[in-house]
Amino acid sequence: MDIFMSLLKAFLIGGLICGIGQIIIDTTKLTPGRILVMYVCIGVILGAIGVYKPLVDWAGAGATVPLTGFGALLAKGTKEAIAKDGLLGVITGPLTAGAAGITAAVMSGLIASLLAEPKEK
Repeated sequence: MDIFMSLLKAFLIGGLICGIGQIIIDTTKLTPGRILVMYVCIGVILGAIGVYKPLVDWAGAGATVPLTGFGALLAKGTKEAIAKDGLLGVITGPLTAGAAGITAAVMSGLIASLLAEPKEK
């Protein structure tokens, strides 16, 4: 039953985050790229002030997988690196914290490009 509740929480929070994004797309003239950047920035702000961590603890992957979770991860990495390395942590923190996710995205894109057949327009 515990795994079911974890999945339900992740589905509800992840769906809510994505649903809000869809509403923004449908009701404004913002491009999807701007909305994605806005989500990352919101995640950074919420992560920096400590509001996003309780949501991650409660919803798990429903809060960490969307772009708001990536933003919160960048903020967390920056805070930790500043505490450890000082001002240099502003640069190294987000890169270190986000390295695995960024690498996974780049590798997935590379694999997809190798498997897909490009078509001329």
